[in-house]
Amino acid sequence: MTCAAAVALVLATPALAQHSTAAETMPPAEDMALARALLEQLIEIDTTDTERGDNTRAAQVLADALLEAGFPPEDVQVLVPHDFPTKGNLVARLRGSDPDAEPILLLAHLDVVEALPEDWSPDIPPFEFQERDGYFYGRGTADDKDECAIHTANLIRLRREGFVPERDIVIALTADEESGTRNGVEFLLADHRDLIDAAFALNEGGGGMERDGRKVSNNVQAAEKVYLSFWFAAKNPGGHSSLPVRENAIYELSAALLAVREFDFPVMLNEVTEEFFDRSADLVAGETGEAMRRIVDDPDDAAALAVLSRQASYNARLRTTCVATLVDGGHAENALPQLARANVNCRLLPGHDPDEVEETLRRLAAPFGVEVERRREATPSPPSPLTGEVLGAIERVTEEMWPGVPVLPVMSSGATDGLYLRNAGIPVYGVSGIFGDMDDVRAHGRDERIRIDHFHEGQEFLYRLVKALAGAD
Repeated sequence: MTCAAAVALVLATPALAQHSTAAETMPPAEDMALARALLEQLIEIDTTDTERGDNTRAAQVLADALLEAGFPPEDVQVLVPHDFPTKGNLVARLRGSDPDAEPILLLAHLDVVEALPEDWSPDIPPFEFQERDGYFYGRGTADDKDECAIHTANLIRLRREGFVPERDIVIALTADEESGTRNGVEFLLADHRDLIDAAFALNEGGGGMERDGRKVSNNVQAAEKVYLSFWFAAKNPGGHSSLPVRENAIYELSAALLAVREFDFPVMLNEVTEEFFDRSADLVAGETGEAMRRIVDDPDDAAALAVLSRQASYNARLRTTCVATLVDGGHAENALPQLARANVNCRLLPGHDPDEVEETLRRLAAPFGVEVERRREATPSPPSPLTGEVLGAIERVTEEMWPGVPVLPVMSSGATDGLYLRNAGIPVYGVSGIFGDMDDVRAHGRDERIRIDHFHEGQEFLYRLVKALAGAD
């Protein structure tokens, strides 16, 4: 079904009654059809940061769907940087009754990471939408075209149902979140701040965790670590390989990198990570759950720290981490190396001073004569406050749809473009209600897919959550 046909079906069908029981977690059939049609079209538009990628075309497809559904043209804008015609962004608005109320912003990105057909299964082309065995396949089905399609379909549903929120609901579907030089959020903040200003934003970065078919938790990303890389460089006069000496640039670099490996930054908990470990303790059995309780009570508890540090996902939430990711050294197979260099990538806890991290790395490298150079400045990303307005609504809707599933505030070890909003004073909460298999994560990977029922459950979750947060006239 084409996008226009799906919109026409929705407009021609009377609004269905609200769900009669909490156990019903799917949207009306016509809204599922619309979201699927939008996702199909998006998947089949290449939006990579390549010569063939075209984010503007994808943004226009969704703009056309909104206009077809009756949104006024002044409330649906495709905004394109003048120097990058393929890096367009969609901003659309459902107007509320109170012009003084700050809007809600729904953020998602239309661009995707590169996907080469030879890296995928032969019968699953990355830019061809497929439905099979209960899944939608294609690059972007899980990151992040699913949420672009959902936000657009839900905005159309709200308008069709005659819902008038107290505050405006704004969607911003953007370019270059994954890579590229024209990040859509940065562009919109710089050139169109008035269109996306909001009390807070909902974004990717959270989502439901599922294992063995059981929903474990509905996660809310309220903080993320800060990305910062350094060059480590060892230099030496070199010489002939037939006359080796101990002063070898590769050995010196290796020793410095091993010093980084053996070093642990101190534990630095914040509101989000304290809540994560406190709430997770009831979900995790045995000594790990007990260690979570103890680390919240006493961040200096060495025994609890030793238990939690064994798992990379917990360790990354406790402290700043630095790790060697690239290495290059020497210039000929029969010569002593004159230069050996490595990239050390750090993920800083929010609030951890980059200068302090750099000084620590210099101290670790200094005994081996290795120089440390910061590659670029870090972009801070302050945690978003865990307000009752937002977290309470997420908890209520989660309990309505999946009774007993806990809500977990989390800090991402990776990064999203939500950091630009946080730095602009707009709190960001990564939440989707889209559950995924904890043991089969395919975003950015081979044969990316999303379970069809999870996609539509997330659609219904976000519909209910946005209504709850926006208020009604």
